[in-house]
Amino acid sequence: MEKTTGMAGSQPTDTESFEYMLLEKDPDHYRTVFSGPSQISPWIDPAVLNLKHRIGRGPFGDVWIATHHQRTEDYDRYHEVAVKMLHPVRDDQLQVFSARFDEVFGKCQGLGNVCFLHGISTQNGRLCIAMKFYEGSIGDKMARLKGGRLPLSDVLRYGADLARGVLDLHSRGIFVLNLKPCNFLLDDHDHAVLGDFGIPSLLFGLSLPNPELIQRLGTPNYMAPEQWQPNIRGPISYETDSWGFACSILEMFSGVQPWRGKSPDEIYQLVVLKKEKPIFPYNLPAEVENVLSSCFEYDFRDRPLMSDILQAFESAKDVDYDNNGWDSSENPRAVVPSHTNWSHFKDKLQVGDKVRSRKVKNSCTPETMEIPDGTIVGMEEDGERDSYILVRVHGIHDPLKVHSSTVERVTYGFAAGDWVRLREEDKKRSQVGILHSIDRNGTVYVGLIGMDTLWKGEYSDLQMAEAYCVGQFVRLRTNTSSPRFEWPRKRGGVFATGRISQILSNGCLVVTFPGKFSLGEVCSCLADPSEVEVVSFDKCDGVVKKYEHLEDFHWVVRPLFIAIGFFTAMKLGIFVGKSITRPRSRKVASVSDQGGDPQKVQQQEVHSSVGTAWLPPPVANMLFRDGPAPSG
Repeated sequence: MEKTTGMAGSQPTDTESFEYMLLEKDPDHYRTVFSGPSQISPWIDPAVLNLKHRIGRGPFGDVWIATHHQRTEDYDRYHEVAVKMLHPVRDDQLQVFSARFDEVFGKCQGLGNVCFLHGISTQNGRLCIAMKFYEGSIGDKMARLKGGRLPLSDVLRYGADLARGVLDLHSRGIFVLNLKPCNFLLDDHDHAVLGDFGIPSLLFGLSLPNPELIQRLGTPNYMAPEQWQPNIRGPISYETDSWGFACSILEMFSGVQPWRGKSPDEIYQLVVLKKEKPIFPYNLPAEVENVLSSCFEYDFRDRPLMSDILQAFESAKDVDYDNNGWDSSENPRAVVPSHTNWSHFKDKLQVGDKVRSRKVKNSCTPETMEIPDGTIVGMEEDGERDSYILVRVHGIHDPLKVHSSTVERVTYGFAAGDWVRLREEDKKRSQVGILHSIDRNGTVYVGLIGMDTLWKGEYSDLQMAEAYCVGQFVRLRTNTSSPRFEWPRKRGGVFATGRISQILSNGCLVVTFPGKFSLGEVCSCLADPSEVEVVSFDKCDGVVKKYEHLEDFHWVVRPLFIAIGFFTAMKLGIFVGKSITRPRSRKVASVSDQGGDPQKVQQQEVHSSVGTAWLPPPVANMLFRDGPAPSG
């Protein structure tokens, strides 16, 4: 057992906190263990930190090498530490940051795959986080290799180490939100260690010189769609880190940073609005490719958890792919669709749970409920994700044998995916959202507009709400005068009717207005589900209302009516012109043919025109030509 670091604080204590390496099984496998007193102060006296030189710069501050001087009655020691010097924070917000850091500092103690934290201090009026110093990172190792690509065996091994570290933080309720190769450190035994413990979440909402860097909640090239606007397109969840993890792994495989050379605004357009995904440069092992491709699902509910990612990398890292025909082609290709729907396996079922047939997400079509309400009475013991279960249904003698992925657990009348409404009102957040999970003890987690993370409460705080589906037509409620998001208006100032094209994981509706154009693109906006109501053709009274509804959602209605009217008027004008000129042309022809007296012919023409009444042409002649032209 070897001491590698000193006390976290500057005051001498009887018991020193330190880190040591625990030998496991063979000399090539070590595990980092922390030992120290139960109560540790994270504060470090600024006088014992001496900054040497800067070694890096990131979106949230600079990284320095510093000397940490520790003095006790028994020894006087200096050792190197890495110091993350954050951007300046206002004095009135230091207390908020300090409280957040104290919580994270206590939770990070004893984690083997996370960088050891010494504590926090101040230098030159800026907050500084002191951490254990490592000689290099995965990003540094990639920079030294040709093409920047790591061998497959190293990527799989590092991936398992990093997934284990992220999982440890998730188990303590900490989001990392800044996963990238330069934050993956390497220890003396070539094991990967997380060098970030959620600094973006610590700084989120605080006033810094450049607020845009903080509002992004991470580095743009590795950010999930919900990280850009967590209170609108969010919320932030554990699956958010799955996106950043997969981006980092692909960069380690290919040596190319995702969306390299793109500005933050361009990345926002590609990732958030156009829903583009990174390029897969290799033919990866099947289990790794399956889990990584799922990490890029736009809806984070469909992404795998870090435990699923760890299992895939653990099962793949010990395989010798060089002797198994593994293809290391460098040709890039698009992300292949995942074969696993990970949202079906996040709720671990148990015997005795109430279940029902799983509903199709965001669908308006009523599905046949094979199991309207049943109880699990048996399960397979092989531990497979999509194993068979036995469900006893009222009215059926024998239990039904079904796949576990086809049912969902119902607890206190609620199931994951239900639309719910909060009983307590709060203007800062929407009252209507989507239930993401419910524990067996009644604790619920709901995605709501206006919340950066999932709202946590009790099932008694919820009531069922009207469900919205993709394809429905909606409009603002009459009592909504100032909606949360800007809503387009029609002529006369009346709010337009739109169609739901997408439903985000917090219930936020993406509504399109096909009747309106903006530089050739269909107009769209976001909507709070608590502020809109469903509109259908049957609910519109009278011909005028029905036409207005038809006009709202189909852009071609008004141009079609205008085109028909213009075409009718044009054909009518052409016909009238023909009917006026035709008799004169016929009489002229008769004069030339008969060769008679012009004066006599003229008298006959006047007599004929007076005695003959003009009749309107058939309707067909107004819209179509009079017929084929005579041949010859």
